[in-house]
Amino acid sequence: MRTDAADVESLATPPAFQRIGLARKLKNNTATAVFTAAFTVAVIPLLWVLWTLIERGLAPMLTPTWWSHSFNGLLPTDFGGGIYHALAGTLLQGLVCTAISVPLGVMVGIYLIEYGQGSRLAKVATFMVDILSGLPSIVAGLFIYALWITTFGLSRSGFAVALALVLLMLPMVVRVTETMLLIVPDELREASYALGVPKWKTIVRIVLPTALSGILTGVMLGLARVLGETAPLLILVGYSSAINFNLFSGEMASLPLTIYMERSTATAAGDYRMWGAALTLVLVIMLINLVATLLSKLFAVKTK
Repeated sequence: MRTDAADVESLATPPAFQRIGLARKLKNNTATAVFTAAFTVAVIPLLWVLWTLIERGLAPMLTPTWWSHSFNGLLPTDFGGGIYHALAGTLLQGLVCTAISVPLGVMVGIYLIEYGQGSRLAKVATFMVDILSGLPSIVAGLFIYALWITTFGLSRSGFAVALALVLLMLPMVVRVTETMLLIVPDELREASYALGVPKWKTIVRIVLPTALSGILTGVMLGLARVLGETAPLLILVGYSSAINFNLFSGEMASLPLTIYMERSTATAAGDYRMWGAALTLVLVIMLINLVATLLSKLFAVKTK
């Protein structure tokens, strides 16, 4: 079978719709250069911050007492001590915040998507969630102060801080739950209803497991965000350099509050401890993000 020159030329020449003109190449290269430059501009400050944190905060973290001791008994000019008291306070406040925010946020999200579409109560709930989404952290702290301390006459405590963090985390959980429930195909619900399964059982057994991966990821990311807040801590609990596990009584340290208080000492030892606490906070948030990624993969719906 012979192949003449015309056939060879037609095979070598791409179709007209596959030919890339000079103008198109120029636009593509320009867009690539712009996006690369934007990415570089965004990454450089991030790398600079991380390098500064590691350079100044790694030395305190490598001391033998950093993870097992507190700053109790240290003078502002004394080096040493550990972050155990602040780390314990941060984790306790975060656990209480999560225990309150997650059930409430998931239930509100389920109501808005599965039950209350178009109802007046759903519109009011959506409006309140929108307001809470833009609520400054200091306003949340002032609200809890007015309610918990001024109205009820209770003392400043770590639990009051957890309540303020709930106001900041709750709208995140609601929005994530709404988004993930909307992604669940309606065909799954309809198939369940066709088999005679009640609506509540369909939500519990089919809808929620399907959306669980995304909900858990959103919850962990929301927790990582609120753990870095400082304003509610300054208003609702005093700083203690000693270890306190009682959320309802006494002053309690946390990582953001420790950073603020150690910086205010204006001493070399204070700066030393401040950078160590800052790097510890970044590592805690990074660990939470890694856990969110692992949970997302663990609870993802298997398609095969």
